[in-house]
Amino acid sequence: MSEKIPAPATGIKRVFKAAGYSWQGVVYAWRNEAAFRQEFILLVVATGIALFSSVTAVEKILLIFSVGFVLVVEILNSAIEAVVDRFGGEFHPLSKAAKDMGSAAVFISLFLAAFTWLMIFVPF
Repeated sequence: MSEKIPAPATGIKRVFKAAGYSWQGVVYAWRNEAAFRQEFILLVVATGIALFSSVTAVEKILLIFSVGFVLVVEILNSAIEAVVDRFGGEFHPLSKAAKDMGSAAVFISLFLAAFTWLMIFVPF
């Protein structure tokens, strides 16, 4: 006898399952990635500063989103690192390149966030 394979979730059930998987990803990042925790705290602080500063609504959005973007890139970088680590502990130039490019993406997103904050708060 063969077991019946359950049908994939559809509609609103699929949305709730996807949200659950996303939450699991956030929890994993929080527990296992110090950089994620640091950048999340940065996002909370930056959000408070942006919301209570005397800049326009568009500037507040730019300030918050620029730091939020760093968090998104950090999660993607962590995902790349997890996949590379899963498929081998030995050195391989492509593994190094993947990890280095993920790190570069985080660095660029941090630079863009800093640039955004400087352009809004520092008069030139």
